[in-house]
Amino acid sequence: MTPADLLSALFPAGHTVEAGPDNILSGTGHTDTGTEVAVLGIAHSTPLSPEIAISLAGQILEIVQAGDRKPIVLLIDTASQRMTRRDEMLGLYEYLGHLAKVITLAGMQGHRTVGILYGTAAAGAFIATALATQTLIAVDGAHPSVMDLPSIARVTKLPLETLEEKARTTPIFAPGVAPLAATGAVAETWAVAEGDLSQRLAAVLAAAAPMDDRDRLGAARGGRKVACDVAEKVVASFAGKAG
Repeated sequence: MTPADLLSALFPAGHTVEAGPDNILSGTGHTDTGTEVAVLGIAHSTPLSPEIAISLAGQILEIVQAGDRKPIVLLIDTASQRMTRRDEMLGLYEYLGHLAKVITLAGMQGHRTVGILYGTAAAGAFIATALATQTLIAVDGAHPSVMDLPSIARVTKLPLETLEEKARTTPIFAPGVAPLAATGAVAETWAVAEGDLSQRLAAVLAAAAPMDDRDRLGAARGGRKVACDVAEKVVASFAGKAG
């Protein structure tokens, strides 16, 4: 799905979103209910560089400082972070961390944050953008991964065949929408042919911002079988000490 097609489907009432330098998307859209939404993002599978990260973070901070609690929708299609020596020496991980924290801050300040993944997203770029929002939605053409299997094989020194076998039964190893939905990372999947995206988005924005319930979603969907129990035991343990 192209950015133009996605924007038309999400905001049939109109939008001002355009792609600027480095394929950064920015502008506003209006839902069917008249809600004005700040729209930011990345187009054309552009790798997330320090410049893109700091630009997106700066725009989100400006939205937060305006004080109107406007919903923020992030449209994501980024291959990965840009892993050049120059970017690594500049401290790319700090830029990614800053962007993730700014998105989290926006949510804490009352902005409803929704990520819509319509293309690729991998590694730190995926974590610092789409996964940092309160609700992550995948639409046609989405292909997320925290790390692809060949990369996991290089890091763990396990044979690729072994990881491919594990990925068939353990969603945490497998790239793609279905495995990440099973783990709770992707809250909803939308297909254009199945319904009105603008109405779905309006419903998500109108709903109260959820607590981070990805561990519970993962448990209910069978993709993360112990994370929720472990988290609840940790919370109970600290609650007991506090008491």
